[in-house]
Amino acid sequence: MATANQEEVRLLGKWASPFSNRIDLALKLEGVPYKYSEENLANKSDDLLKYNPVYKKVPILVHNGNPIAESLIILEYIDETWKNNPLLSEDPYERALARFWFKTLDDKILPAIWNACWSDEKGREKAVEEALEALKILEDEIKDKKFFGGETLGLVDIAANFIGYWVYILQEIAGLELLTLEKFPKVYKWSQEFINHPVIKEGLPPRDELFAFFKASASK
Repeated sequence: MATANQEEVRLLGKWASPFSNRIDLALKLEGVPYKYSEENLANKSDDLLKYNPVYKKVPILVHNGNPIAESLIILEYIDETWKNNPLLSEDPYERALARFWFKTLDDKILPAIWNACWSDEKGREKAVEEALEALKILEDEIKDKKFFGGETLGLVDIAANFIGYWVYILQEIAGLELLTLEKFPKVYKWSQEFINHPVIKEGLPPRDELFAFFKASASK
């Protein structure tokens, strides 16, 4: 069995995926060395199929041979396993609130924004309306806090990486103005704090490459 100094940590991911990037950011914030394996989802590797036979998707964290799938579950595992930089409160109520926002982000807010950016002309008006309603939920929650949990960056901020970074690229490609300083000043301010955090800034994929990737996807 590996000791603390001999831990084997591997991340199977996709560079353009905000879900994979969540794990990348959390490991970097915890200062955990790891090996990264880029996956081709059109031609899935034997390791991907072995480690996540149920969903067959990334991200997958493999810790000392043990695979964990689903980004939000992995985030909590990282926080519980490495304590260099606690990303989730020890208080049960605060932890429950964080889990509520994890679920709200992935079940309600991210899908609404994604749909608005990729909808056709026929469904765009309704999709944009739903995306704006989703962003209003975050605007009401962030209030005047620096980060979602207060003054320090935590797991909810990492889970919201799509809002902090990907949204600006996708809305530009789609010709939309969803998240702007004028419409949602508190979320906008949070996003700037988020992307300018030194570890986050280093851990996000290059904007030009991400723009080109999604622009090519939009034109298919």
